[in-house]
Amino acid sequence: MTETQAAAQGLERLSINQETLKQWSLPELAEGCAALGITSVGLWRAPVQEFGVRDAAALMSDHGINVTSLCRGGFFSASDPARRAEALDDNRAAIDEAAVLGTGTLVLVSGGLPEGDRDIAAARERVADAIGALVPYAAERGVRLAIEPLHPMFASDRCVVSTLGQALDIAERFAPEHVGVVVDTYHLWWDDRAEAGIARAGAGGRIACFQVADWVTPLPEGVLLGRGQLGDGCVDLRGFRARVDEAGYRGQVEVEIFNPALWARKGTEVLAEVAERYRQHVL
Repeated sequence: MTETQAAAQGLERLSINQETLKQWSLPELAEGCAALGITSVGLWRAPVQEFGVRDAAALMSDHGINVTSLCRGGFFSASDPARRAEALDDNRAAIDEAAVLGTGTLVLVSGGLPEGDRDIAAARERVADAIGALVPYAAERGVRLAIEPLHPMFASDRCVVSTLGQALDIAERFAPEHVGVVVDTYHLWWDDRAEAGIARAGAGGRIACFQVADWVTPLPEGVLLGRGQLGDGCVDLRGFRARVDEAGYRGQVEVEIFNPALWARKGTEVLAEVAERYRQHVL
């Protein structure tokens, strides 16, 4: 067994979301993961566009790395027709990028309430309508749309889909091979309906992506960048992984942590720590 193979023991399902190591360039991410024997990453559109989509696809392929997801599409909830058309065009571009990268999963963050709007049910319906408009385009390109419910604290400005049940209510209007859901521990750990939602998603073949991060308090100002390192908070990460597995999910486990304290550290140190915490708290 080589040193890399030994280091990779137990990491076969581990995927590193690019934002977890935001301090790294794409080449650094590819090289760092390959050195530890980690063979999967989740990518984000802006740095991929900056690097070049086809160049990013070639870079990952050259390092033997699979792209498990692309983030993000979505932001469908605008009521203004021009803004809705703009969002659909941007999502078609995201679908094209996902296809070039070879990932079958485009993560969708639905969008918040338009300014002055208080009708959250209508906003969710606009999200469903937009997904319906995109399904044929995505299906032609082999890309599955994955609806991610976000914690309710993001409902006003970022995502009107707050629970797994709400995400499934939209996804189930379409074939499971075309529209699935994202199970993210950071967003769902608090909800006593999450276990039933995971079972429902599994029974319908809807789990497109499984992401893990911990919940720590106090949350920072702005809350978006408050995700905790695995094991630092209160989430039963192993319990979530077990429930997702019981529901039939066999894909990668993607570590997605937005945390400036991690970004300020040396990337190799953070990656090694993530791998060890994954072994300790998720496997």
